[in-house]
Amino acid sequence: MPAAVVEYKGWKEGRGCGYCGSERGKVSAGMWAHSMTVQDYQDLIDRGWRRSGKYVYKPIMNQTCCPQYTIRCQALHFQASKSHKKVLKKMLKFLSKGDVSKVASEEEPMDSHIEDAVACDFPYKSESQVSQSELTPLGVDHTESVQNEDKDSGETKEEVNVQKVESDSLQTCAAKDTPVPGEPSHSAKVVHAPPKPGKGADLSKPLCRKAKDIRKERKLQKLLQNQKCTLEGSQLPGGDQAFLLQNSKPKTNQPKTIEDFVLVSLPDDARHKLEVRLVPVSFEDPQFKSSFNQSATLFAKYQMSVHKDTPSDCGENEFTRFLCDSPLEAEHAPNGPECGYGSFHQQYWLDGKIIAVGVIDILPYCVSSVYLYYDPDFSFLSLGVYSALREIAFTRQLHEKAPDLCFYYMGFYIHSCPKMRYKGQYRPSDLLCPETYVWTPIEQCLPLLENSKYSRFNQDGKAVDEGRLKELGRVRVLHKRTVMPYSVYKKRRKGPSDEANVQQYASLVGQTCSERMLLFRS
Repeated sequence: MPAAVVEYKGWKEGRGCGYCGSERGKVSAGMWAHSMTVQDYQDLIDRGWRRSGKYVYKPIMNQTCCPQYTIRCQALHFQASKSHKKVLKKMLKFLSKGDVSKVASEEEPMDSHIEDAVACDFPYKSESQVSQSELTPLGVDHTESVQNEDKDSGETKEEVNVQKVESDSLQTCAAKDTPVPGEPSHSAKVVHAPPKPGKGADLSKPLCRKAKDIRKERKLQKLLQNQKCTLEGSQLPGGDQAFLLQNSKPKTNQPKTIEDFVLVSLPDDARHKLEVRLVPVSFEDPQFKSSFNQSATLFAKYQMSVHKDTPSDCGENEFTRFLCDSPLEAEHAPNGPECGYGSFHQQYWLDGKIIAVGVIDILPYCVSSVYLYYDPDFSFLSLGVYSALREIAFTRQLHEKAPDLCFYYMGFYIHSCPKMRYKGQYRPSDLLCPETYVWTPIEQCLPLLENSKYSRFNQDGKAVDEGRLKELGRVRVLHKRTVMPYSVYKKRRKGPSDEANVQQYASLVGQTCSERMLLFRS
């Protein structure tokens, strides 16, 4: 398997922040990834890294003005909220009947997948002047052998079942002022007097019942009657009788899943047809190549309309560099999804035309959302919410073939920026502790973030980063087309020491990735 090759760019401080408006408050570290395996990137995002094109960056959490916490949704246990279901129903109504009614409360303040990766990081996106031959390792220096230790990269997955109990309000009906036969006089007994019309329910009469409950009771009585006749006609074993009686009990209504909405069959006379296509990000793929121009045009329309970019800011070169170039090497595994791992575009085709594209990475443990752009003419469909729900459903679909793939990563959660808190509405979800890199249920994190925009979520004061750098000498380096451990490179290097730079890089990526990826040194 080819190893990842990265060039570490160091820290960048004093940059403008698009979240709080600070002109010089943003601090992050970054590296240019010439190539990267999906397992490398999975391990990196589990340490707070994200990619923008081939540029991979990590906010310096305790120094940046707006700390950005990696957030993941437990897709297998996700339950759509009422507002999520409204968006799904709205799409169904549009497809079946052409209904374009708008509900203001369903719109998010901004699209679901916008990342801190557009204008501010573009200066890094130019390929370095390193020739490809220099990046291709030709030999491995065994002067000082380094044994790779197989470590368990799987996180402890705490399953948090968030059950939403929605209680129906008690319904009563008011009755008219009619005398009740046999009721004693008010002089003999104090009773609740019937209220005047419009003043409330008549407490002397039974509560009105829902028609649905009445139908359930009648159905249950009929079922019990039929079973009684069956039992009288033939003596069934006790276990069978118990089974029949158990099945006679009314079952509570199960909440509808995303799949109940997106997989429903539309009527034959449906006004519109929506098709979601998964296309590998590769110019060698026929579907990607044939739809490139339409996709790039849609990107420019979206950027100019929503983010107010100029045409020069969102041309084909910018589109390719930002959303088509990916360092991830496509990979197929026997126990992996049929589509394989790597970078993909999920294209939403409405009546033969692309109206939205979700850029995603399919990794060993998750589907990672990179970006979403859509046709502003269809913003009434809440495509940011809709695409996020479709991607959660897609994650669950992939899980059937790839059991380890069960999370949906939504990028960064920024509590200090109110308009970016909507990602926390996809429950159950976890935030990544910025110090120990363990996942913590978001319900436990929110009180901490209310008190301080930077917080350590792991409440065990003795806990440390288990993946921290332990041996700098074992960091793998690519130098003069030869792979070697840093301890060997350090002895051969001429000129000023670069140990502080390598130490910073290895501390941020962790011991496992630093031993697996190749750090390019000129």
